[in-house]
Amino acid sequence: MSSKGVNTMKNRRSKLEIYLDVLKVIKEGTTKPTRIMYGANLSWKLLQGILGSMVAQDLIEEIDVSDSRDKRTNTVYQVTNKGDSVIRYFDRAKGLIEVDEPDFNPLQIARGR
Repeated sequence: MSSKGVNTMKNRRSKLEIYLDVLKVIKEGTTKPTRIMYGANLSWKLLQGILGSMVAQDLIEEIDVSDSRDKRTNTVYQVTNKGDSVIRYFDRAKGLIEVDEPDFNPLQIARGR
């Protein structure tokens, strides 16, 4: 296997990391689906499945902010108390892990590497 293939696998995020990235993007104030997609570096189709799953698990809530004069549906998302607890839990767990590599972050978003 070439080193290129190894790097590709190294940069892939787990489903847990993707969920945490989406939670953190929303928590930081990005509430519109398209912006969440860009902030978490996801495809639209994948994001739709994740948002649906997260709403069903009560990690985020979906809020309809449609204007009666505007025919488009405007949905925004916000992190629930449960979602906030999940973020805090994994941030604490990350702080307990000691790794020899100073730049290593097990939950880091693998973007642009």
